[in-house]
Amino acid sequence: MSASVTRKPPLSDYRFTRRVQFYETDVAGIVHFSWFYRYMEEAEHALWREAGLSIHPHDSDIGWPRVSASFEFHRALRFEDEFDVWLRIVELTNRRIHYACLLEKQKQKMATGAMTVACVRKRPDRTLEAIDIPAEIAGRFEIHHD
Repeated sequence: MSASVTRKPPLSDYRFTRRVQFYETDVAGIVHFSWFYRYMEEAEHALWREAGLSIHPHDSDIGWPRVSASFEFHRALRFEDEFDVWLRIVELTNRRIHYACLLEKQKQKMATGAMTVACVRKRPDRTLEAIDIPAEIAGRFEIHHD
């Protein structure tokens, strides 16, 4: 008798709720713009964990540098605000993953962002070589359809 392994269906998005910490705010009392990129990256890492992967396994020579990242800010987030971070895969090519990110507080759009990561192999001489996303990784994700 063989044990069967249940594999999760491919994931296309991840959503979580978080609270603004005091150290994330600036002298104006609002979240410093740099934190929005951290929120997006936190969602990306959570998406990968939910898919049963790590974006940075210790024994891997594959990396995921950011080749593009942007945000538009619609409303301010302040200390102790509770908000949702929603990350979606909007494009998945042989070598890149493009994400869209929405930050909402009580159904109000606070910020929208986008990020593209490329799959690379880290060479012994510390240079990076663009490679196709390995099938065992690509198979865990799919494009989000609204």
